[in-house]
Amino acid sequence: MRKIVFFIVLLFAFLSSCNTTNHPTIPYRKVDFTIYPNDVMYYRLNTYGGYEYFTGGIGGIIVFRLDEWTFKAYDRSCSYDWEETGSWIWMHPSGIMLVDSLCGSVYNILDGTVISGPARWPLREYNTRYDGVRLRVYS
Repeated sequence: MRKIVFFIVLLFAFLSSCNTTNHPTIPYRKVDFTIYPNDVMYYRLNTYGGYEYFTGGIGGIIVFRLDEWTFKAYDRSCSYDWEETGSWIWMHPSGIMLVDSLCGSVYNILDGTVISGPARWPLREYNTRYDGVRLRVYS
């Protein structure tokens, strides 16, 4: 009986550690929406390097098209000051970095890691799945 209890506790600990939604600073918020990047409404997502802002998550979501099949989606809340009013992640004019409007932290658009600033943690990234027609963004 002890072995079974030990196994169940160990299994539970393993499964809970595999949760990819954990983030050290930005809280979890369920995200699940589908868009059609080829629609005129999302014309900026039709080109590589294009991006669009969406509602959802904690501070909104930015979706970035890396190449024909790869999209990145990040929460627009800064990992340093996500609770502050007026703190939003914006696309830098260069199109290759994301910048926080309040603290000035700069993030890499390819993986959400911190390039500079007071932030120590990457942006919260959401999952994406693209089938050539529909793009699903989900947590």
